[in-house]
Parts: sequence; structure tokens; C-alpha cells
Amino acid sequence: QVQLVESGGGLVQPGGSLRLSCAASGFTFGSYSMRWFRQAPGKERELVATVTTDGTGANYADSVKGRFTISRDNAKNTVYLQMNNLKAADTAVYYCNARIKGLVYWGQGTQVTVSS
Repeated sequence: QVQLVESGGGLVQPGGSLRLSCAASGFTFGSYSMRWFRQAPGKERELVATVTTDGTGANYADSVKGRFTISRDNAKNTVYLQMNNLKAADTAVYYCNARIKGLVYWGQGTQVTVSS
């Protein structure tokens, strides 16, 4: 079965960095685009970044452009989100997402808290 397992969240000061990882299994990872979403308390889940199947293309939400980088390692079935210059507004639960044959799959999420 499809599994997405996020890791790498934590508490970081404003201006700091974190790298999130999402380990995928149960499907042909290299055949699907992958996405990171986030959901802050009291807000709707929002798309943060998307990476193409081969990792050569990416799209970002305006709020994270220039600070976040999505990448993938198809040999390791893993997608990453490098987050730099973090702000309090980036505090949220971050989710890995895959759309496979018409179905949407989510990981369990990893908490990112940006606070001094």
C-alpha cells in the first residue's frame, strides 16, 4: 500500500533552516510528481511546492519563493523540502502528498514551529 512518512520538523528560531524529508513506498515513485502542503492552526491546508517526476521542474507558493527548495531522490524514493530564512508565518504542520491514479495520498505530517 502507498505510504508517505515525513520527518525533519521541529522548533527553530526565526531566520533558521530546516530540511523536511518524505519517504515514499508502495508505488513507482519516479513516475509521479510530488507535493508539500502545510496547514497552520485555524487555516486551510495550502500547497507549498511541487516537483516534477525527474526533479528538474518545481513550483512554489508566492509566500515561500526564494526561501524554500523542493527536491527529490528517485533512487531513495524520497522528496525533500529545504526551508531557509524561516518566519513565524511558516509555523504549520507540513504534509507530503501524492496523486496516484486518481487517488490522493497524505503522510501523517510533521510539525514545524518557528519561534524565538
